[in-house]
Amino acid sequence: MSAPAGSTADWAVLAGPASAGHGVHPRRVYCPIESAHQDRRVAVDARAGRFTYAGVKLDLGTTPAWVDGGLSTDEEWRIEWSKFYFGLDLAAAFSATGDESYLRAWLDLVTSWIAQVPVDHDPTDVIGRRLQNWVYAWQTFDSAPGAAPLPADFEHALLTSIRDQLDYLQAHLAPERNHRTLELYAVLVVTLALPSLDPGCVHRDSALAALHENLLTDVRADGVHRERSTHYHSIALRSFLAARLNATMFGLEVPAGYDERLAAALRFAMHVHRPDGEIPALSDSDSGSYLDLLVLGGQVLGEPELTYVGTRGCRGIAPAARNVSFPEGGYHVQRSGWGDRGARMADERFLVLGCGPLGDGGHGHYDALSVEAYAHGVPLVVDPGRYTYSEAAPNWRRWFKGTAAHNTVTVDGLDQTPYRRGKPKGPVARGTLLARHSTQGLDLLYGEVRSPAYDAVHRRAVMFVDDEYWLVFDQLRAATSHEYVARWHLLAGEQPVVSSLPGSRTAVTTPTMTLAAAGGAGARIESGWVSKRYGIKDAAPVIVVPLLDTTDADLVTLLHPRRRGQLQTPDVQLVDGSSGHQAVVDCAAGRCRDLVSWHQPELAISGGGLAVAGDVVWLRSDGDGRLDKVLVHQPTALHWSGTGPEPALQPAGDGWYSWNRAEAASR
Repeated sequence: MSAPAGSTADWAVLAGPASAGHGVHPRRVYCPIESAHQDRRVAVDARAGRFTYAGVKLDLGTTPAWVDGGLSTDEEWRIEWSKFYFGLDLAAAFSATGDESYLRAWLDLVTSWIAQVPVDHDPTDVIGRRLQNWVYAWQTFDSAPGAAPLPADFEHALLTSIRDQLDYLQAHLAPERNHRTLELYAVLVVTLALPSLDPGCVHRDSALAALHENLLTDVRADGVHRERSTHYHSIALRSFLAARLNATMFGLEVPAGYDERLAAALRFAMHVHRPDGEIPALSDSDSGSYLDLLVLGGQVLGEPELTYVGTRGCRGIAPAARNVSFPEGGYHVQRSGWGDRGARMADERFLVLGCGPLGDGGHGHYDALSVEAYAHGVPLVVDPGRYTYSEAAPNWRRWFKGTAAHNTVTVDGLDQTPYRRGKPKGPVARGTLLARHSTQGLDLLYGEVRSPAYDAVHRRAVMFVDDEYWLVFDQLRAATSHEYVARWHLLAGEQPVVSSLPGSRTAVTTPTMTLAAAGGAGARIESGWVSKRYGIKDAAPVIVVPLLDTTDADLVTLLHPRRRGQLQTPDVQLVDGSSGHQAVVDCAAGRCRDLVSWHQPELAISGGGLAVAGDVVWLRSDGDGRLDKVLVHQPTALHWSGTGPEPALQPAGDGWYSWNRAEAASR
């Protein structure tokens, strides 16, 4: 590529402020990923021309063949490579050590890219990432202690390439969703850092206005990104939040309504983080932590709850809400606490249920009514993640996206929505939350999924009992006979043990959980996969519970956390096999017995001398059979036949009534 017209002095004026001994200096912008790209090992490898993506390391040199070399046939590998994230690691290493070999490597890599790759060669989202990463790396090199001016010919070529890529990007912006977000953010960053590339600030102002429009379009009013991917939600949130901070740093007025929607997106990110500080890998997602965004959001917006969660309880105020629904996005969270009531934050219990629309674009997985659960420092059942976008044989893309790769029920082995690698064509499955009943000590979620692929309707209720364990009630109803199979995906390395119990019941134990199923045909273990990072998968066991090959079926599953080393395990029984709406849980060592019922207000359940009916009922008796706790939602009948005074149920709000023996004794 030829050098731009004009002298070095001309380009110094064009690009922005300069100081003695230097040519062009980008104005410093806020870089939200700086702390994540200070890996000396990545810098050392990049200095030698070695690059690792998706678990594949290649030695390509510092003047590689960008178009035809390396993994040019692997679209995803080359895309990540061409974004130049490694440039930030090189810049950090140079700033920390003063070793000019890191700078020379960056100069060689950027120069070779400019010389070889046409401006329009890469997708626009890749162009956007590369532009912002060039600016981020450049400003770090430029501000390093003792930094010398960049070579004039390199500086000329770099500015020309940035200008040309910026012009192309602005003329070919993605029309919607997260690619448009990151492209607009790149335009904002470049024009803030190099203002003379944008005479009159036209592109800067239009980028900020368009980011606001995209924020309101892509993030629903409940705070969930339209693609419903926890990973892409966080990536888009990073751009929206960094844009807000950079605009403020440069004295720009943020559009009205921007902060309100940004705060909603941050609140969803806060609630969907597990107690270990990582996100569940829902819908084309990797695992990972985005606590830094919560800390930054707390600072920018003055939200102490974000600060509390982002700092793992070191600063700020614990969130008041634990059981939270995001109705437009279709995610519903159950949580025992925030480490603010005597328990360590990492030991809290957490579950998220997906029960909403298929994610926009091609990122939506066929996972309606799937859950991920966590307790005592580890996930109990997990979403396996995304792994790959490649459909090369044996088509892992299809496996990870399919219904059988999620903690839900398959019908005849089919996906809930007919498979496509990208955006679906034709009708799609849709999950709908039918009800949520919540009070202190009990939370019940009830939803359904209807599929265009079959006539069966799957309804699932998830009951979180005493902030300790879960009961999952699955109900399948159809006009024709089907094969139903429930699956529960475990972490890699788990070694589940299956035990048969009386009454067609099965218990599966791992070091961290007891899973007991009643109503199925017995559990077995199959091989599956889990991917925490793109392109890397690990073998993992799957608990498989077939139901009867029939029109209608019911299954009750107990998910009971257990600490490592705990020997005794609880048990679950399905009381009424025709309805699947009642269950008995015998706690370990016979310390207590829980009876639960839901969606059967005409049928009373009895325990500890009390018979009660209601929309949702929980009775707990101690090891001696004495009534200990009662929770009833919208009670329809009550009869006491025990010894002593009749329990006086107290209103607990929203149709709930409660009684607790310890509290009654203290009155």
